[in-house]
Amino acid sequence: MKAPVTPDVLTVPRKEGPGARPNLIGMTRDGLRAALIAVGTPEKQAKMRVNQVWQWLYHWGVRDFAQMTNLAKDFRALLADNFVIELPEVVTRQLSEDGTRKYLVRIAGGHEVEVVYIPEEGRGTLCVSSQVGCTLTCSFCHTGTQKLVRNLTPAEIVGQVMLARDDLEEWPEQGTGTGDKGPRLLSNIVLMGMGEPLYNFENVRDAMKIVMDGEGIALGRRRITLSTSGVVPEIARTAQEIGCLLAVSFHATTDAVRDVLVPINKRWNIEALLEALREYPKVSNSERITFEYVMLNGVNDTDEDAHRLVALLEGIPAKVNLIPFNEWPGAPYTRSSNNRIRAFATILMEAGYASPIRTPRGEDIMAACGQLKSATERSRKSRAQIAAEAGL
Repeated sequence: MKAPVTPDVLTVPRKEGPGARPNLIGMTRDGLRAALIAVGTPEKQAKMRVNQVWQWLYHWGVRDFAQMTNLAKDFRALLADNFVIELPEVVTRQLSEDGTRKYLVRIAGGHEVEVVYIPEEGRGTLCVSSQVGCTLTCSFCHTGTQKLVRNLTPAEIVGQVMLARDDLEEWPEQGTGTGDKGPRLLSNIVLMGMGEPLYNFENVRDAMKIVMDGEGIALGRRRITLSTSGVVPEIARTAQEIGCLLAVSFHATTDAVRDVLVPINKRWNIEALLEALREYPKVSNSERITFEYVMLNGVNDTDEDAHRLVALLEGIPAKVNLIPFNEWPGAPYTRSSNNRIRAFATILMEAGYASPIRTPRGEDIMAACGQLKSATERSRKSRAQIAAEAGL
């Protein structure tokens, strides 16, 4: 089997239309301060105004300047005249039999991404997308069959979190003290949706800083897990500038197999990746790195693979998430048997590595790991396939 080498990705900033008012969502604190000063806010008041607006946006979830009642009317009018508060649009919402929710979200330009909320006992995890499509072409991943369109902006990344909190009705009610309702329904974020987060580093970093800010959504850095396929030069930056937990789409124990499953391996091979990962816990103060390993029948699931994986992980504080392959129409692989997955896990556990077997979630709505792809892209491909089969 052959796989293309992952190309360089140039981040091109989005240009707003003429006369477009800036969106306050997605601005960092420094960016918000500069924007407020630029429209006439006195510098001596800027820090206070940033704190006030920030709390309205990210603690209370308010989208209307008129509701920001601790701001003077003339300042609210100034905000309304110069800025907007805009989130991506929820096009469809699907609910799985197991409680998983999948949102098809439309962003600027009419592009679409998918976002998944997974409820569990005592926690709720939101799987967030960082790009429209993906450039990595991992051969087992349905998301990777959709071409990369563009990077998401900080507003579009933070907006996914805010839309999920809307749907879960999790914004606190004003006038209720601290506003806490008890255990959070959305308690964790995983950057494991569409796209490679480290090919959109700055926007992902700024979005996660907003999410982690204690005066707003206030999710701690250990509640956020960034998953990468192995963009080695950005791993150290992630430790230094975000400090969240790290997960790595590993999936193979030899370069020959990983070159096919995860083509980015042709640029940064297993040895280079592991060298970068050994430094990550020291810089980020993370307890351990999660290695994601999809179980593909007859491809990467032998006892020999398990023993090689144990040897590769030596010296790295790690756990291994074993992921039964989530099949999709036209997939070139099949899922390993339950017995084979358990045997693989046993070898890892006997070597001292936690190796939970992930329970597939949301398969009935194509919301499981590796299955995300926008509905319009799926239908477009289906029409193309039909046309090809008909000889059109």
